[in-house]
Amino acid sequence: MSILTLKDGNTLYYKDWGTGQPIVFSHGWPLTADAWDAQMLFLGQQGYRVIAHDRRGNGRSSQPWDGNEMDTYADDLAELFEALDLKDAVMVGHSTGGGEVARYLGRHGTKRVSKAVLIGAVPPLMLKTEKNPGGLPLSVFDGLRASLVADRSQFYKDLTLPFYGYNRPGAKISEGVRDSFWLQGMLGSHKSEYDTIKAFSETDFTEDLKKIDIPTLVLHGDDDQIVPIGAAGLLSAKIVKGATLKVYPGFPHGMCTTHADEINADLLAFIKG
Repeated sequence: MSILTLKDGNTLYYKDWGTGQPIVFSHGWPLTADAWDAQMLFLGQQGYRVIAHDRRGNGRSSQPWDGNEMDTYADDLAELFEALDLKDAVMVGHSTGGGEVARYLGRHGTKRVSKAVLIGAVPPLMLKTEKNPGGLPLSVFDGLRASLVADRSQFYKDLTLPFYGYNRPGAKISEGVRDSFWLQGMLGSHKSEYDTIKAFSETDFTEDLKKIDIPTLVLHGDDDQIVPIGAAGLLSAKIVKGATLKVYPGFPHGMCTTHADEINADLLAFIKG
């Protein structure tokens, strides 16, 4: 197991496979690096070095009481970049991980990064406000917190249905995928996963997105029931200078798993391009 001890004494678990140009993956909530297995195997087989960490509070990393917010997540990732001396890296973030990528680039710049990909990502802001009328009301996120507290295990099982679009007519449901999601969620810290709801829903990434000065690909499914495309991918693609947007008709939030072949092909084309 690869473990990085952070400056504050906490530890970060990460996978580091293969050789070549590094591709660094940031996972969604409440998952782990394992959520990227389909992408890491494929891109590793194409000759890239693929790296993914378990965010603090998740999976096999430390479970501190504090620090479950975007600045700390981004700074933890920066420590991993420095420890591995990564250069010319491609950053790929899904959902909450897309927020982590945006905040990293906003706080630490692009000196170590050549390209970025935001997939079903939470930026610029999920919460509905006067300036962000297309966002989701606070009651939605309060409901997530209440469900998490009431029965975390059942909540994660139930969440797989909208996450992967398994609640749509004719959907081909994989109980294995549902079990994997549940396991990844249950490995994490109850406190961290509770706190992260605030982090992914209330953090405004607009200024971070404005600072991105590298080629950026924004991928979003138009049937994303977790991070609706209107206040997310469509807006991010307008804010990031020169960003490329690709919308997938009918694809769900968890499309990196349910439609791995399509996502993998588009990632490879962008990285090579």
